[in-house]
Amino acid sequence: MTLPRSILPFLLFSLCLPLTAWAQADYAALAGTVVDAETGEPLAGANVFIAASMMGTATDETGHFRLDRVPPGAHRLFVSMLGYEPASQDTLLREAQSYDFSFRLTPVVIEMGEVTVNAKEARRWQRRLRKFERLFLGESDNAALTRIVNPEVLSFESSWGRLTATASRPLIIENKALGYRIQYFLKEFIRSGNTIKYDGEPLYEPLEPKHEEQAALWRANRRKAFFGSFRHYMLTLLDERWEEEGFLTFRRFSLEGLHTTRDRFGVDPKRLLRDGPSEQEKELRFGGYLEVLYINEREDEAFLRWQGRSAWHNPGNQRSWMKLNDGPTLVDQSGEVIDPYGVTVYGYFAFERIADELPKEYRPDEWITP
Repeated sequence: MTLPRSILPFLLFSLCLPLTAWAQADYAALAGTVVDAETGEPLAGANVFIAASMMGTATDETGHFRLDRVPPGAHRLFVSMLGYEPASQDTLLREAQSYDFSFRLTPVVIEMGEVTVNAKEARRWQRRLRKFERLFLGESDNAALTRIVNPEVLSFESSWGRLTATASRPLIIENKALGYRIQYFLKEFIRSGNTIKYDGEPLYEPLEPKHEEQAALWRANRRKAFFGSFRHYMLTLLDERWEEEGFLTFRRFSLEGLHTTRDRFGVDPKRLLRDGPSEQEKELRFGGYLEVLYINEREDEAFLRWQGRSAWHNPGNQRSWMKLNDGPTLVDQSGEVIDPYGVTVYGYFAFERIADELPKEYRPDEWITP
């Protein structure tokens, strides 16, 4: 089925929509070594970080690393070093204890051949870059203040409505709307028809505000980006406080007739999460599609433009839809969807992309964890 632009699907890959509550009483520690896979020699200065967070470190001269105060939950530990293939390991931290890891990085040889670029090819690359930025960063007001600092590392292929992108090095992204500098290790980007699919590992670093007015603006923009987001919704399900947070949930059997209340049924959010295999996990289970209405915010002009709706159209409350890709999927105690391919989102959840995402540790000042 071809989906209209207004419900453009966006597959939740890797940690593109990170959902971890960090106000925990107990923390874990991650420690380990990074060595050359061929020689076994320790690698000093390798970058080790938890994807989609601001938690990172570097290996010492013996190849050892340690990350303290890591909250329990699902995390991806990512390791990179120039001249080596990056490596990662998904882990579910169930206990407040020390966890050990061992990474063996494989050397890569980068062969630089002769490169000839003519004016026609340069113009084609620029067109594809603009399209990639729109699809990857998004089309929100935040995206207008976000840029890729090193676009020259990108390569594109395009044919018959399909665009793919690869990056020879991490993308450096400056988000002047939310106040972050992001290293994004792009693993995959594919746009095919109306579907966008991308996967990657971001590491966030806060920018230094030039003055208090800019710091206040970033705080306000971060707060706005959090409320109404997919992360916010999942946390309200876990805390059973969706009503006071402004969410209404309905069920649909299909995506036909989305702009009417016909074939839309009320659902008790308490029934969406069931006991999982451990105390730290819940099972997200529902059939068909969920429609999520966030009544505390209206659709903004950028969203209406993205949908192709007229500027005079009366904006409504923010609406999103979601479905399970392969049946029930597990969610950890902090709201992380453990299977990175477990959920597809549509509508407002899909509209908000890289330029609207926040690091895992972010919570608004008024957010209170039960």
